[in-house]
Amino acid sequence: MQVDELLKPFPIKEFHPFPRALMGPGAHEMIGPEAKKLGFRRTLVMTSGLRGTDIVHKIVESMKYHGLEVVVYDQVESNPKDYNVMDAVKLYQENSCDSFVSIGGGSSHDACKGARISVAHDGRNVNEFEGFNKSENPKNPPHIAVSTTAGTGSETSWAYVITDTTTDPDNPHKYVAFDDASVATLAIDDPVLYYDCPIDFTAQCGFDVLAHASEPYVSRLNFQPSLGNALHAIKLTAENLRQAVWNGQDLPGREGMMYAQYIAAQAFNSGGLGIIHSISHAVSAFYDTHHGLNNAIALPRVWAFNMPVAYKRFADIAQAMGVDTHGMTDVQAADAALAAAIRLLRDVGIPERFVDVHADTYSKNRLGKGPTKFYERSDVIKGDAADVDRITNHVLGDACTPGNAKECTFDTVRPVVEHCMTGDLDDLLS
Repeated sequence: MQVDELLKPFPIKEFHPFPRALMGPGAHEMIGPEAKKLGFRRTLVMTSGLRGTDIVHKIVESMKYHGLEVVVYDQVESNPKDYNVMDAVKLYQENSCDSFVSIGGGSSHDACKGARISVAHDGRNVNEFEGFNKSENPKNPPHIAVSTTAGTGSETSWAYVITDTTTDPDNPHKYVAFDDASVATLAIDDPVLYYDCPIDFTAQCGFDVLAHASEPYVSRLNFQPSLGNALHAIKLTAENLRQAVWNGQDLPGREGMMYAQYIAAQAFNSGGLGIIHSISHAVSAFYDTHHGLNNAIALPRVWAFNMPVAYKRFADIAQAMGVDTHGMTDVQAADAALAAAIRLLRDVGIPERFVDVHADTYSKNRLGKGPTKFYERSDVIKGDAADVDRITNHVLGDACTPGNAKECTFDTVRPVVEHCMTGDLDDLLS
């Protein structure tokens, strides 16, 4: 059953599993002993390659030192594609591997989770598992997920996001698969690995955290076990993101964001998401833009959209972001939360509209440069009426939309998407 079907007839909500985790400076050095403890012998490492760092090399050599055989697939792309997953599955099968390690951010982890599900089903195409718990075999190869960004929290969640490149190029499809069988066996979060993360990428990943934390806090699921984590992750992000962006070697800032992203993912794991993520998925389906960047641009607009049904919750968010709300009404405090989010976005230097995003404006952009006809588009986001309509329709079909605080229809969501494209953030503050 889909989330919207579950919400209506049943008061029962589900708490989804988390993996065991090692967290803190130096945690990545434990991967060899931990892999041996889990019975790894021949491991497929899935990564983007992490250009400009030696992170993958160090981890692979550490695994070899501990007697493990390693095969590397380093072609995972931002917004991982179905063919990334299936190429890795083929390599895994050809080399008779028995385990996985993913190194990187959400793209590496998500592609790896999809590959594990496919391997457990004799190499069936990953696109067959879109939706909720579509896998039929609960047992799949063990997986250690090593994070190098503070963003998605994919190393601890039951979700993975894949772009389906087999669809009509004029109607691309990026989907979320939620599957308890996809949860990693062991998560490793080491803030030292974040030191090489570029300034803009650090900022964008940080807004992925803020989206992960704020959406379950106002979600119509209203899942009580998620609310504390959500609010604390907002607080940690407000306190640490600026320092992590502008002083990337600052251990307290990096460590603060490590915990923020981890517990924010644990909040949405059972507490749900909303149309910040739906808009992000839709825009990257068409333009292959970075997920965190998309979330950052969408977040203020979606907060403004949802406030009329959740003023009290947004007032709580304002306090978590450090706003002194004494003497304010809930409405005034909610407005202050929105102002604080916009201030944070500007302080860390993120573009404010999708039409401001160009191929040379940030390090992870692949606009118009994808490997298939699926991405043969202009190197700028158009943001015209047809673009807004296409993206709005994609939003309405996204698995995250049913959890949004406010009911979503084409007529209510289209203005939000249009404002993300071309609107002025100052308009939201007036």
